[in-house]
Amino acid sequence: MIRCSIARALVLVFRVVIPARFDSTRLPGKVLLPLAGKPMIQWVHERARAAGAREVIIATDDVRIADAARRFGAEVAMTAKTHPSGSDRIAQAARERGWGAGDIVVNVQADEPLIPPTLIAQVARLLEAHWDAHLATLATPIATFEEFLDPNVVKVVTDAQGRALYFSRAPIPWDRDGASPGQGSRMSFAGAMRHIGIYAYRVAALEKLSLQLPSALELREKLEQLRALENGLQIRVEQARETPGPDVNTAEDLHRVGRLLHA
Repeated sequence: MIRCSIARALVLVFRVVIPARFDSTRLPGKVLLPLAGKPMIQWVHERARAAGAREVIIATDDVRIADAARRFGAEVAMTAKTHPSGSDRIAQAARERGWGAGDIVVNVQADEPLIPPTLIAQVARLLEAHWDAHLATLATPIATFEEFLDPNVVKVVTDAQGRALYFSRAPIPWDRDGASPGQGSRMSFAGAMRHIGIYAYRVAALEKLSLQLPSALELREKLEQLRALENGLQIRVEQARETPGPDVNTAEDLHRVGRLLHA
């Protein structure tokens, strides 16, 4: 009996919600575009299922996405069209399903068809391991100078305990002495970390976030995680155990990911 109780205690229980919208500035309808014979969101759903979640739900406000998701057997939550972020959409799904305040929910982006299932489980386990944290997320070392300067690559800096200090599209941390003649002379970006857009939340924190208006920094950087920091929530960050494949933001990304899935 004791061994069975210990085994049950070690089982990680979490849910995954994939927020999905049809409108996308750079690639409208991208979550339904075909990749290696399947709509992109189906690849995301399959990887989330492989992570060992108790439930995997696609949360959307668009009937086209809902219909496509149901055709490949996904559970769908219809949500309001007015949500400013994926977190707000997930909060509605959690509220309507009556999930507990301490339950863990992972937000997997609908444009990440190559997300490794191990990372989904990793971020949930990271939050579970830190009772004082409200959210958890992952990062990976930045590999090139071009990536460091790219505003589409979100960077994160943390304190010594792995708590997020800031997220930005700007190149941070900035080595002042490494580029004294100007940005073009910069050569050093050692220690810079790329944020991976996957989050685990406790439902209570998710609900708190959904009750706050989009924050000033969130609106400026277009990064919803800054709303959490501006409202005093703690975000734990850990280095990803695998390097995720590219997400899809443009038609070029779609072709590149399609080639990788066919390989």
